[in-house]
Amino acid sequence: MMIESTRFKQIIVMLSDAILVVLALYLSYSLRFGSIHLSGHMLQFVQTIPLVLVVRLSVFYAYGLYKGMWRFIGVRDLITLIKATTVGSIFIVGILFLFGQISQYPRSSFIISWFIIIVLLGGSRLGYRLFRELKTHDAGAKGQGINILIVGAGRAGEQILREILGNCRLRYNPVGFVDDDRSSRHMTIHGYQVLGNTRDIRKIVKQWNVELILIALPSAPAKAKRRILLTCKSTGVKIKTLPAVGELLEGKVKVSALRDFQIEDLLGREPVKLDTAAIGEYLRGKTVMITGAGGSIGSELCRQVAQFFPKRLVLFERSEFNLYQIQMNLMETFPELETCAVIGDVMNPARVERTLSRYMPEVIFHAAAYKHVPLMEINPVEALRNNVMGTWVIADLARNYGVGKFVMISTDKAVRPTNIMGATKRIGELICGSFNGTGKTQFVTVRFGNVLNSVGSVIPLFKRQIEKGGPLTVTHPEIYRYFMTIPEAVQLIMQAGAMGRGGEIFILDMGEPVKIVTLAKDMITLSGLVPDVDIKIVFTGLRPGEKLYEELLTDGEEIKSTLHDKIKVAGREEVERTLLAEKLDELFLKLNQEGFTQEIVAKVKEIVPEFQPENGGPRTHGQSLRSASYELSRNSSQNSQTIPEKHSTADL
Repeated sequence: MMIESTRFKQIIVMLSDAILVVLALYLSYSLRFGSIHLSGHMLQFVQTIPLVLVVRLSVFYAYGLYKGMWRFIGVRDLITLIKATTVGSIFIVGILFLFGQISQYPRSSFIISWFIIIVLLGGSRLGYRLFRELKTHDAGAKGQGINILIVGAGRAGEQILREILGNCRLRYNPVGFVDDDRSSRHMTIHGYQVLGNTRDIRKIVKQWNVELILIALPSAPAKAKRRILLTCKSTGVKIKTLPAVGELLEGKVKVSALRDFQIEDLLGREPVKLDTAAIGEYLRGKTVMITGAGGSIGSELCRQVAQFFPKRLVLFERSEFNLYQIQMNLMETFPELETCAVIGDVMNPARVERTLSRYMPEVIFHAAAYKHVPLMEINPVEALRNNVMGTWVIADLARNYGVGKFVMISTDKAVRPTNIMGATKRIGELICGSFNGTGKTQFVTVRFGNVLNSVGSVIPLFKRQIEKGGPLTVTHPEIYRYFMTIPEAVQLIMQAGAMGRGGEIFILDMGEPVKIVTLAKDMITLSGLVPDVDIKIVFTGLRPGEKLYEELLTDGEEIKSTLHDKIKVAGREEVERTLLAEKLDELFLKLNQEGFTQEIVAKVKEIVPEFQPENGGPRTHGQSLRSASYELSRNSSQNSQTIPEKHSTADL
């Protein structure tokens, strides 16, 4: 029914254009001969009508003039109309020339007709849009819409206003703009004035009875966006904002993209610029395997890798529920992509090998890891088995099966680690470094800090605590952390993977560190509450293995710039694979025989000399970890498995 309605509208528009084309031809003759009575030229005029109609309407159709919606017509549509009119005129002149009749026609009439067609057809379309916008404006003026204020008089703000004016169903009544650009002061956009700057928001909201503020600043710096959001929040009016430019598909700004503000907007970073050609080169048409595919980073990797048209996406995940979720998401969003859901554990060499032999991946993103610091402090055996043994297994088999590129996801906690999780990730980095150059597989490591809203991170915790009425728990008043959004982290991981040639440790630019207590206060304020009045902030003390702040470089590492301004690279380090293999064999032998003891701590420190298992690390004065934090019952350790003989580190 909808298709029939659309075709009917297209026919009506074509009939309207046909009438206007004939009218334009008639007016061109009238202007050329100075009379509305064509007298001796009437026969020529009538004989020309079929040719003009067929050519004009055919060219208009070919240029897509009957696919657009008049209520959204803009400059690009008018440019298309000019192109189509010009091409049509050229065709008409060419046909008359081929049939030897061009000399019978007044040449100036072609130019006059070209101009009149543009005026008539363009004017009819603009007139319709004007009618719709006036109708929408009248509806708002009669109280049928809510008063809105748009923050940002740039391109995004203009596009938002244009869609509002062209869609009466939105029921928005714009009162104007605010913008900090002095050159835009008192200027108008589509008839709506820039009423002031962002510091005038409270006054304007009260003066114009604003009920909703739309923040259209997708590329604003984090500091400016934070100030504006807090100012808007202080008005008590509902707020919606556009996400960062990187989250907007192809940079298209629409009202549907507006959402309630989130804490990420206060910590927002500059949009990521990707070399999509380079990323596409190593992902397009390839079989890509992602371990930990159901996790925070792994699932986003699946979604973003899928956009580069891989041949096949192998989802390797041990959580049935997480695997089901990401598979369903991919099947809905990318129905043509072949997705292979594999329940498996990287600590199970047989399962990993069967997966690699069946699907033969050409790229592997290794995101499977335990990452929660306090939990790993009391479950150190599992941290070592999953993050170290699992990495060895998948890296070893990737090399044996000739995987082209292996990208390991690491963390800033691997730098001068003060906890077992960080130490295991550092060993994982060493494992990848030791395998690089031993086969055709390029082993690349990407190191970065905390990601916003990942499972187990501080922001979801603060949200739950605010919902319960507090208190918000912060471990230390001076603790800082680096943050980036999950999409940004994944985009840079893919970019680093494209840049890597093997052996590099890429370090993502995390921006400025954020003070956690400031983050807590902002989240309370943005919830409409007052810190330490409505909701308390309680300091609980540093947890086992926790630093006051994280670092991104270990001792002796030299950082170098790359072609991407948000990706740095540490100099390649030489890792003796045979020696590392011997130490890892000894480590796992002790684990399986004794559980976790101080001898194991000593062995980990032998592999990672900079490992200092105490709060705050070498630059703080935290309390030492209790040995009880590292104890694990022999019953659980007896179930642990050493690296199987086939893939024993002693043999490699």
